[in-house]
Amino acid sequence: MAADGGTGTSGPARLGSGQSGRTTTDAASDAELLRLHLAGDQEAFGALFLRHKDRLWAVALRIVCDPDDAADALQEAMISAFRRAENFRGDSAVTTWLHRIVVNASLDLLRRKASRRSVSWSGDPDELAVPEPRADTAAGGQASRADVVDTRLDVDSALRALPPPQRAALVLVDMLGYPVAEAAAILGVSEGTVKSRCARGRVRLLPYLSHLRANYPADGNRPLAGGVSSEQGGGV
Repeated sequence: MAADGGTGTSGPARLGSGQSGRTTTDAASDAELLRLHLAGDQEAFGALFLRHKDRLWAVALRIVCDPDDAADALQEAMISAFRRAENFRGDSAVTTWLHRIVVNASLDLLRRKASRRSVSWSGDPDELAVPEPRADTAAGGQASRADVVDTRLDVDSALRALPPPQRAALVLVDMLGYPVAEAAAILGVSEGTVKSRCARGRVRLLPYLSHLRANYPADGNRPLAGGVSSEQGGGV
């Protein structure tokens, strides 16, 4: 690797090469890893994926609500990102670009599954099936492991009632804590659209998740059901 970031006469440099200031995957920025990948480095993209895989996996899992489908969507997204890295223009952060690809792959998977089921949806959320509200509520105290699992299943079941665009917005903003501006960049829509989708999604979900309100803070958007555990799988 030449000092100016280009390649030397012997071809694309490997990560960790160079006569001084050795570049490592830990020290390299996301953009640098992507440039190295485009230059032919065989380790750079893997390092980039490993750096962000937990968040990318959480996005896919929450949108498709199934670990196997999430693994398929994430794998498809990373193959697409690997092959189309030259399409990244630098008008957003590399991580925003990766998240956008994962969201699109997840939504595409949902559309394909709906098509295979021969489901016709007019676009009216009221036509979608909704889960039955839980009749039981926790009576205070530390939630048991079973309560945590039940909560996660409740949230996943309720999310399936939402149109995919609303689901994606809610996942990013309410469940994973992304700022509205960043969610808008990931989804490729305006901030107002993200806010609208989140507001509509919350209204629709409220009757089915009202038993969780005791654990939902009033001072901002926080995850409804905790993080994504290793029990739910983990990427590709």
